Amino acid sequence: MNQWDQFLSPYKQAVDELKIKLKGLRKQYEVEDNASPIEFVTGRVKPMTSIIDKANKRQISFDRLHEEMYDIAGLRLMCQFVDDIDIVVNLLRQRKDFRVVEERDYISNTKQSGYRSFHVIIEYPIETLSGEKKILAEIQIRTLAMNFWATIEHTLRYKYDGDYPPEIQHRLERAAEAAYLLDEEMSEIKEEIQEAQKYYSKKRAKKHNND
Repeated sequence: MNQWDQFLSPYKQAVDELKIKLKGLRKQYEVEDNASPIEFVTGRVKPMTSIIDKANKRQISFDRLHEEMYDIAGLRLMCQFVDDIDIVVNLLRQRKDFRVVEERDYISNTKQSGYRSFHVIIEYPIETLSGEKKILAEIQIRTLAMNFWATIEHTLRYKYDGDYPPEIQHRLERAAEAAYLLDEEMSEIKEEIQEAQKYYSKKRAKKHNND
């Protein structure tokens, strides 16, 4: 167990640091009174059991995990609107504190299952007692609708081990289409939504100050 703790420690550090930095991006938009393309940020380190299962399936040895498993450290950036995703991806490309090594666009190239998301794999340097260590991390950027569908599908995939009954498969496909249409509709009224949110935020701040 101590070996695993040592192995996962830099990944946990990376997730903690990246969450702070990426939440800081959102805060900068708020300070400048602009609509943020980032709704919220989450992060996690893949559980040991999941790492072992994936390594066994892909025949990755323990001493190759650092180079060959890119999603041990994972972050998600949620956006309200589909076109916010391009803005966020460009922000990530421009950063100097990590290097983008690969991009996977599952929005323009939706998976057959209906999965939509944009994945950015980065190389992130952290400072340790023994010096700088570079690790791989995956950042997923998606809308709230995409995330809802992906979360449900992920849970069902574990239950059925990816082999869905026809009825479940059909409903997942319909749900994916519904999530896509929801994103499309919300994009059509993006300006109205953002104006309403700005008005609400100012009204809430004024009420807070008066209290």
